[in-house]
Amino acid sequence: MTADVTLVLGGARSGKSRYAEGLVTAPGGPRVYIATSQVWDAEMAERVAKHRDDRGPDWTTVEEPRDLTGSLRRHAAEGTGVLVDCLTLWLTNLMMAEADIAAETAALVELLPALPGRVVLVSNEVGLGIVPDNALARRFRDHAGRLHQSIAAVAPRVVLTVAGLPMFVKGTPA
Repeated sequence: MTADVTLVLGGARSGKSRYAEGLVTAPGGPRVYIATSQVWDAEMAERVAKHRDDRGPDWTTVEEPRDLTGSLRRHAAEGTGVLVDCLTLWLTNLMMAEADIAAETAALVELLPALPGRVVLVSNEVGLGIVPDNALARRFRDHAGRLHQSIAAVAPRVVLTVAGLPMFVKGTPA
């Protein structure tokens, strides 16, 4: 059996989260939203509340800024759709905690093919712009690029969203 994993990439406001939610909603069954963001200020709290309201009561929200593999082990199940939004925020949290990003990435990539149910991972494609002007931003971009490549290698489907439109980079629509 092949794992039902989709990586959805796109720029800011590209429609990637909306598209990913549709992938999780389509098969029916329980839906779990693993939120990797951390609320640092009132504006972010408002964004989180709006996103939660927009999803509606049919979603179980799990706030998990760092232990993504543990959360996926706990919540992925046959007949369940799990949406992780987003990998770049997770990566930011790992960097800020000075975690071993290579080890965390390897653990996630190793786990994905074994997960039951449908898993959709959302991430920002940050490699299409200019080279960042500072070392931290360049490290982030490099880590994100390696993370995306590693996940794309094991995910049966990779989708790039542009202006709200899904472009299938790998695989066919779910």
